[in-house]
Amino acid sequence: MAAKRINPRRIKLHHSYSVEDVARTLGVHKNSVRAWLTKGLAPIDRRRPMLFDGKVLRAFLERQRGHRKRTCLPGTMYCFRCREPRRPALAMVDYVPINAASGNLKALCDTCGTIMHRRARLSGVAAVMPGIAVHMAEASPRLRGCGSASLNCDLAKEA
Repeated sequence: MAAKRINPRRIKLHHSYSVEDVARTLGVHKNSVRAWLTKGLAPIDRRRPMLFDGKVLRAFLERQRGHRKRTCLPGTMYCFRCREPRRPALAMVDYVPINAASGNLKALCDTCGTIMHRRARLSGVAAVMPGIAVHMAEASPRLRGCGSASLNCDLAKEA
């Protein structure tokens, strides 16, 4: 089961929180909050009930979130299977426009062969993928209007 994403912005900076308050506000178990004590979350003091300053708690949660982030350098895309930024296989990337200004870059991972995606502006494709051949694909056609009614209807059979 994947770990739950915790939103640090739910913590108010000028409030004090007990273990139960933190668990209720963030939607986690009380034991998760107690485990954060061993990971470096500092309470106001060690007396019971254990209280946490909102500013310190939010800073701790943002630090924890920052450890998981992986920035992609120019010429790389994030591979979800490898869980790391990787170079595209054969240095080939497809650009599929979403609108006039931006679109998606699609490529195969050089290591595992999984399809990787990265969002990019049309004007910044050369900076995001320097020295890599980027094929500009056409946007997929949109469905417009309604076609005629289906002729495969069983409701009105003539005898």
